[in-house]
This record gives sequence, structure tokens and C-alpha cells, in this order.
Amino acid sequence: MAFSLRIRAHSEIGLVRTNNQDSAYVSPSLIVVADGMGGAAAGDLASAVAIRELARADEVNRAPRAPGVPPPPEDPLQPTLDFGGPVAGEPRHLAGEQMLESLGGALSKANDTLADLVVWDHSLEGMGTTVCGAMFSGTQYGICHIGDSRGYLVRDGGLRRLTHDHSWVQSLVDEGKISPEDAATHPHRSLLLKVLNGQPTHTPDFHLVDAQLGDRLLFCSDGLCGMVDDDVIHHLLTSNDSLDQALTDLTAAAHAGGGLDNITIIVADVVEYSPGLEAASPRVLGAASTVEIPQVDATHPIDLGDGSEDTQRLHSHVPTAPVPLAPAPGTPPEGVIDPDRFEAYRYTPKLAGRRLRWMPLVITFVLLAALAVGALLGARAYVTSQYFIGPRDDNVAVYRGLPDEFIGRSLAEVVEDSSIRIDDLPPYYAGLVRDSRLRYDNADEAREQLDKLDQMARKCIAERAAGQSPTPETPSTSPADPSTPTDQSTPGDADSSSPAETAVTVTPGTPSGSPTSSTSDRPDLEACG
Repeated sequence: MAFSLRIRAHSEIGLVRTNNQDSAYVSPSLIVVADGMGGAAAGDLASAVAIRELARADEVNRAPRAPGVPPPPEDPLQPTLDFGGPVAGEPRHLAGEQMLESLGGALSKANDTLADLVVWDHSLEGMGTTVCGAMFSGTQYGICHIGDSRGYLVRDGGLRRLTHDHSWVQSLVDEGKISPEDAATHPHRSLLLKVLNGQPTHTPDFHLVDAQLGDRLLFCSDGLCGMVDDDVIHHLLTSNDSLDQALTDLTAAAHAGGGLDNITIIVADVVEYSPGLEAASPRVLGAASTVEIPQVDATHPIDLGDGSEDTQRLHSHVPTAPVPLAPAPGTPPEGVIDPDRFEAYRYTPKLAGRRLRWMPLVITFVLLAALAVGALLGARAYVTSQYFIGPRDDNVAVYRGLPDEFIGRSLAEVVEDSSIRIDDLPPYYAGLVRDSRLRYDNADEAREQLDKLDQMARKCIAERAAGQSPTPETPSTSPADPSTPTDQSTPGDADSSSPAETAVTVTPGTPSGSPTSSTSDRPDLEACG
């Protein structure tokens, strides 16, 4: 009975590095991860080459053909295989050893391409890629693996690895020299024994695993498995039936572990056969979706930079791996691969150009300018909300603003003139007006005070006018007869005196014509003086 795969996949830069050198490919019949490394930042190129060749093999595998008709060979390295199936015209998938032969041919071609690229451009020397994935026949997984990317299988609640790391610390674990726990924190845990890098001696591992309904698969770069322990991976894969949630949880765990490397994850469930799932379109993720692979003519003479030409196949110039010497205890042997040798820049943000170096200053200036503009706008809003009464020439006026200057410019403007003369006001209020000390929060209050000043000015004008008039004199009798009394009237004899003879005393500062009056009915501040 054949099954189908329900697949979810994700690839990202991670939290520290500056570009993504991981690549991935998913289809109903192939899921694979490639983690590129080194060589003038050409790890993305190396992983893209591997994914391209595996995708081509998968395309040939999935192409519809009649029973018994083999796929057209692409090159001498592509094996001629017999495809069989129950119905003519339907996709016929490879099965068993045929899957491993197809994967081996694709990776061999990818390795040759990497070798050709290194000879074509010597700056690419040191690039390589891990490869880890599975071709799916509907009943079996054809596993291919080289490097330290990993494949996991969850079955019946348990987790097991489908791959064995090609790393130096793993070889120490295999030899019993260190424990798996020590390997997780070993200072040389990134050193690899094999990758796909053009070397003919670096051969991948291949094996078959029978599939079961309910299996859950995980293939990932070391951006996940190098940051998260297997027991955590096991828990996250089994704690939720949703593939989407499992993918989200695994990515979050890689971030929590530091996110120091690119993160590429493929999770897949084995489910009942589904024509819809089988018809799903393949997807390319990560670097392989954007990197353009140079076209290299392997038969064209190559200038090696020494004045000579060589027309031999390019990958023949790639040196073979050196024979490892007996290392000192605890020292990595010769020939191991350090993925970080060419990749220090991927851990450090790129140096800013001259323009970018000025960016912090520009941002600071912009922020300060924004604060200054905000302060000015706020100050202007406050100033325009204030009113005061002050002098305008010899008269009283209402101003909006403040009675001050800023950079030689007045902060006030006249909003209402008046005919009130400052000199007509009581001395106290005249001084307040001249000093612009009568201030208000709105125009209505200022106008109300202006009306009061007008009333005070009118009173003072009247009082001062009365104070300047002649004081009526008291009539007197002729002094011819000193013995004659000055006033011969008797009390109560109203007819004995005329109105002109009535004495009137005028107090200075009181309105004219008023009998003796006082200013006790208003504050002394309003005294006209």
C-alpha cells in the first residue's frame, strides 16, 4: 500500500548571520536540505548546485511515462532505470535501490560541477555543502547524507536519527573517547570529515528505510540540530499534531538556542495516499531560490594564471584530499573541514560605507531638530494663548503674546487699540500699563480689564478737572465798623442770608460741586492723585 507525504518547510538567515547559505527542495517524492559553507561566501552557490541536480533527478522521477519506458538519460552518469506502474500515463516513482542510484548520480554530477567551478574561479576554493534528505517511493525512504545536517524519524512516539554526522567530534564519540554530551559543547564540534566540495573521496551515505503510516520526518541544517538538543526536538515534534505548529515551535527553539546559523527545517507526515498531495508543485527554498549558477564549459581552455593552458576536464585539477597524519591527542587530524574558516564575515554585520557611517549622526541631528521644532511649536502655542495690556505710544492697548523679544523680534502683536491715555489713569494702574504687567489667559479677560481702565480714566479726568477750578470765596462784611459782628444772622433765620453767602468747602481730589466727600468707597489703588 502506497502513502503520501504532507510537507511543511522553512528556511531563514537566523539571528546573527548576514546571508542565507542554506537551500532546500520539497516535492511529493523528495525532501532535502543543503547547508553551504565557505569559499568567498560561495556556500550559497554550493548548496544551490546540489539542490539543482537533486531537483532535476526528482523531475525525471516524477515525469509521466508508459510502463517499462526508462527516462531519457541526461548524461553518461545518469543511470538507465526501469519505471513501472499500474496505469499508463501516471507518474511512476523509483523504488528501492533505484532511488539510491538516482540520488547518487545527482550528487556525483553536483560534485563535478563544484570542482569545475573551483577551477574556473579559484576564489571559490573552499566552498562546499552538506546534503541530507530522502526520496520517497510511497513505501520507502531513500536516504542520502553527507556532512552534519540531520534527518530524524518519529515513529510510535520514539525519535531516532536517520543520519550519522560526518564530523570529527562524532568520530570521537564513535571511538568512545568522548560522550555525546561532551560532543554537544566540544570546541571543535563544527569540524567536518566529509562534505560535497568537488573532492572525489568525499562520498555520501545512502540507505533505505521502510515507511509506515503515521511516521513524522524531520530534515534540518545544523542551525536547528546544532542549537537544540534531541530531547527538545523530540518533544516539539510529538507535542502537537499540526505540522505548521511543529515547524513554528522548532524555529522558535532554534532562535532561543542563539540563532547563530542559518535555519532550514522540513517536517513531513506520512498519510494515506492522496492524489491532491501527489499533485503538489515542488518548491525551492533558501539560497537555491535566488542564486544564479554560472555556466562553465568544461571543455574550454582555462587560463590558470601562469601563461599556460589546460584543456583537460576542469575537475581533474582539484587536488585530492591529503592523507591524514597521526594527530596529537585532542588535536583535529589533517584534512578535516572547518566550515567557519571562510565565514567570519557572516557572523559580523558588514562594515558600513562612508554614508552609512554618518547615518547615526544624521539620525541624531534629525531627532534633535524634531525636538527643537516641537519645542518651538509648543512655545508658539503658549505665546499666542497669552494676552496683556501695555502701552502703545501714549495710549493703552491690548496685546496677544508676551512683552518680550526673541532674537530681536517682539513676541507680541496688538489685537485692540483704545483711546485711553495712560496719563489719565490712576498712577498705580498707569505704572502697571507702562510695565506691561496686566496679563491674562484669554482675550475676554483683557477686554474686561480694558473697560475698567476706561472707567478709571474717566473718573480721574473729572476729578483732576475739578481740582484745577477756582475755589468760591466766602463773603465778608465791611470792616468800617469793627464792632459790627461779622455774621448778624441768627440760627434758624433762613431769610437773613442769600445762597451766595453760604460757605462751601471743597476737598481737593473730589468731584466739583460735591459736598465734602471721601474715597472710602473704592480702593486707594484707584486714587487719581
